[in-house]
Amino acid sequence: MYSSKELRQKIRAMYPQIDQAGAEFNVRYDEKNRAWLLHLKKDNHELNHYLELNDAEKCLDGTQCVSLGLDIAQMFNHIEEKQF
Repeated sequence: MYSSKELRQKIRAMYPQIDQAGAEFNVRYDEKNRAWLLHLKKDNHELNHYLELNDAEKCLDGTQCVSLGLDIAQMFNHIEEKQF
């Protein structure tokens, strides 16, 4: 098993817009759902994304993290629309 720190670092490397936007980003394992819970917050916009264990492993391998990437992109697009 891998740590939340490892997963968080990998996701930040794959999606640099998280840091570029100055968004808060946390990762923790949710025992109830048996999945990783990723929480992203920028101003009054928030995203909670559950990443299944096998998807998290693919993300760590750098092979796939598509659903998370789509959610992150959608959140930042929404934030940009609200700023103009």
